[in-house]
Amino acid sequence: MGSELVIVPVLFGTIFGIFYLFISSRHKERMALIEKGTDASIFYSAKTSKSRYLPVIILNFAILLGSIGLAIFIGALLKRNYDVEDSVAYPGTIFLISGIGMYIGFKKSLELLRND
Repeated sequence: MGSELVIVPVLFGTIFGIFYLFISSRHKERMALIEKGTDASIFYSAKTSKSRYLPVIILNFAILLGSIGLAIFIGALLKRNYDVEDSVAYPGTIFLISGIGMYIGFKKSLELLRND
């Protein structure tokens, strides 16, 4: 029972630490570039290239989550109708259909990036 009291603060502390290090190092880097007199346009060029891949990431994530949901449904059908064991039905269908979903997401991502 006492482990929950330790795990939750450690988890939140780790997440906070990662964000703090990311933001503080980015701030220090930007301040160093400003002190050198570098043009501020380098701060904005990276954002336009990241926004190109955002739809690809969202598409892949959506297809992966949808395929996992479909796999759980098919695993339940296999268990109920064909008496397949739980330890085989669920992991087997989740891995198989998630792999198919990731392949479909990869192909759709290639189409999406070619159209840009």
